Amino acid sequence: MKIFSEMPDDARVWIYQANRNLSVGENSQIVDSVSAFIDDWTSHGKSMDASFEILMNRLVVIAVDEKQAMASGCGIDKSVNFMKSLGADMGIDFFVRTQVLYIVGGKIMESPLHVFWASKKAGNILDDTIVIDTTVKNLGELRSRLEVPFKDSWHAEMWHR
Repeated sequence: MKIFSEMPDDARVWIYQANRNLSVGENSQIVDSVSAFIDDWTSHGKSMDASFEILMNRLVVIAVDEKQAMASGCGIDKSVNFMKSLGADMGIDFFVRTQVLYIVGGKIMESPLHVFWASKKAGNILDDTIVIDTTVKNLGELRSRLEVPFKDSWHAEMWHR
C-alpha cells in the first residue's frame, strides 16, 4: 500500500463519511481493516495501487492511482461492499448522504441537509462559513478544496437556483 501523502493529485478518491465522530479504538480498527482490504483489493484480477486516510475523525478517504489498474465497476463495488460491511460490524453508517459537515469557530459541526438549508435561510450559515465538500473526485481537489467557503461550494450553486 502506498503512503497517502505520496499519492498523485490525479488519484481518484472516494470519501466515506461516518455518521458520527470515531473513537480512538474505532480509528484503530478502521486502519487495520482498510489496510488489509487495500492490500488485497483487485479490479479484474489486477492489484489496485491504493491508499487511504482518516480525516477529521469522520472521513475515510480511499485513493486509487489508476495508472496501474483502473477502478472498474467491480473494483468499486468491492470497496463499497467492504465499507458497508465494516460499518455494519462497527455500528457506523458510512453512507448517510444527507449530513452536512461545516466548521464554526474551528469546530466541526454537522447538520441534516434540510436543517443546514434552514440555517442558511435564517442567516446562521454565511457565505464564508467553511463547508466540507465530500464531492471531490481526486486527490488534487481533496487537497485544495475539501474545506471551502459556502460561497464556493456546490451548496451555493443550489442556493442560487
